[in-house]
Amino acid sequence: QVQLVESGGGLVQAGGSLRLSCAASGRTFSRYNTGWFRQAPGKEREFVAAISWSAGFTAYADSVKGRFTISRDNAKNTVYLQMNSLKPEDTAVYSCAATNAGTYAYTSKRMYDYWGQGTQVTVSS
Repeated sequence: QVQLVESGGGLVQAGGSLRLSCAASGRTFSRYNTGWFRQAPGKEREFVAAISWSAGFTAYADSVKGRFTISRDNAKNTVYLQMNSLKPEDTAVYSCAATNAGTYAYTSKRMYDYWGQGTQVTVSS
């Protein structure tokens, strides 16, 4: 069992930066592949970025490539999402998710078993 808690969201102007954190309970989190997803009002949840448990694989949505960076510190049971050059269209609730299936940076939300509650990111123009 893994419990995930996101933090770091907030209100930022376009062009600004935020760093989201996903803190996990459970001593085996270092074996969990982790992803970030976001959901804007009236839209479906969409993939943002993912990282394998070993950090050997990463994946990004085309819309965030070159602006967002996913990383992890297994000693701290935490996965990060550094978001730079934020745009108003990045406004959404950001959630992290985890799975211990295989070793990969999964982009499909159906691959993940555990989800956090989410943190709001609002980018003003």
